Amino acid sequence: MPTPQEEIARNAAESTTALNPLTGGFNRQELLGAVAMMLRSTMTNPVTTAKTAGKITAENAKILMGKSDRKSDRKDRRFQDAAWEHNPFYKRGMQAYLATQEHLNDWVGELKMTELEHARAKFVMGMITDALAPTNTLLGNPAATKRVVDSGGLSLLKGMQHLYTDLTKNGGMPSQVDKRPFKVGENLATSKGSIVWKNEMLELIQYAPTTEKVHKTPILIIPPQINKFYANDLTPMTSIVQFLLSMDLQPFIVSWRNPTKKHAHWGLSDYVDSLIQASEVIRKITKSPKINVGGACSGGITTATFASLLAAADDKRINALTFMVCVLNPQRDDSDLGQIVSDGSLEIARKYSRRKGILKGEDLARMFAWMRPNDLIWNYVVNNYLMGEDPPPYDVLFWNNDTTNLPAQLHSDYLDLGLTQPFDHPGEIDVAGHKADLSKVKCDAFVVAGLTDHITPWKACYRTPGLLGSENVEFVLSSSGHLQSLINPPGNPKAKYFRNTEIKPTSDEWAATAEEHAGSWWPLWGAWLKERSGALKTAPKACGNEAFPPLYAAPGKYVFDE
Repeated sequence: MPTPQEEIARNAAESTTALNPLTGGFNRQELLGAVAMMLRSTMTNPVTTAKTAGKITAENAKILMGKSDRKSDRKDRRFQDAAWEHNPFYKRGMQAYLATQEHLNDWVGELKMTELEHARAKFVMGMITDALAPTNTLLGNPAATKRVVDSGGLSLLKGMQHLYTDLTKNGGMPSQVDKRPFKVGENLATSKGSIVWKNEMLELIQYAPTTEKVHKTPILIIPPQINKFYANDLTPMTSIVQFLLSMDLQPFIVSWRNPTKKHAHWGLSDYVDSLIQASEVIRKITKSPKINVGGACSGGITTATFASLLAAADDKRINALTFMVCVLNPQRDDSDLGQIVSDGSLEIARKYSRRKGILKGEDLARMFAWMRPNDLIWNYVVNNYLMGEDPPPYDVLFWNNDTTNLPAQLHSDYLDLGLTQPFDHPGEIDVAGHKADLSKVKCDAFVVAGLTDHITPWKACYRTPGLLGSENVEFVLSSSGHLQSLINPPGNPKAKYFRNTEIKPTSDEWAATAEEHAGSWWPLWGAWLKERSGALKTAPKACGNEAFPPLYAAPGKYVFDE
């Protein structure tokens, strides 16, 4: 059984900071407007409001007399303590809270609003009711109260120390991870390799072979610009890099620079130009005219743009593509976040980042935290402050909290992708200096999505095969969330994935005949890559070559930019 801290870390890791073209449109002013709208509705819909108030009063009276059968959901971790069932005081408090929460949500559903207004009102009401949970207070949390007694008050003292540290050093947000055990280059991102080329925007890492033979065609991995690259190389046991090396492949990876305000002008076309230069370096080092390319999350959007641009120029250097947890044409109803975003909020977000020069990674992380407040905020309020526990030392959360920024122009370009949907209108819309058209991308493709991913939902990822001109596309559905779908090495007893060798017209049709497979999808992907990586040759004895000698050792320097 996992400890409470391990459970907290696992749930938080399901909500890592990521980006699709709609995530930049989260706007606080419009959410405050939703609150004002609900307040006005209490006057414009007095009958509905009075009916809801009557229901709350009637059920709370029933609860007070001990006649309520209301119970919490078994999956609700907030009410796992036995006191919520056996102690009359706590039981009534829980029932009153759950009853009030349900009736308020029903009230929001009955208000006369537009679909967008309803989505925002529902989201705001969820934030409010989550915050009012009795478990978030010392007196209302039996486990925390017991901890105070058992520790002689030391848990409160330690909780106050945690609170002071977060107020002064963490922007007022509760810390998600104990960072002390981790150090990049020492126990994270430790795979041997070298920086073989760099420019102002990226460092190109070539990894040293671990086998006597390697396949001739290398693979370039393109991470998201909003995250640091080493999610692909966290620890030796969970490293995608180490897995690829073990499969006789030649991995290269991009380490993006963390931009500052002076880099506000960096846009998608600049990033794609840098990738063209990097790919040319890889071809010269490996003497391979072809390369395989993989991109994850927003890095997949950059990958798609890169592939589209090369296809438009009839440049066939890309041999095969991999898209991981990536939505190329996001729709408003794909996710909770998309449903509360409007064109107006996207424009407000654009103006904000232009004024600041960058979209700060910590601001994006804060936004994601409020999208999942129980898992990413209140869990930690209880653990860190009420229970006086240290946040868990978890490598995924350390990486997730090692945030990076987006330059204003790239943020604006991503917003444009969400507004104009260029990949849905092939050959019509300018993106990075060309008319975007993925139907001209004919190479084989491998697409992987996460079953419980709420950031890039799998059904939205399933639209990617229909955008490509490829005749051979493999779509695989991993059983995990956004990042866990990627960090999914062989040996995980809980891992499984779903596969259907035929791409069906809709995601539901594909799922209806997909087969479940135990284990990680990595071996399937590895075998797929090997088939598309050419013949084996003697592994190079060193990274780089005479024209591109190693500059310094991996993980490089840009990864340490703050």
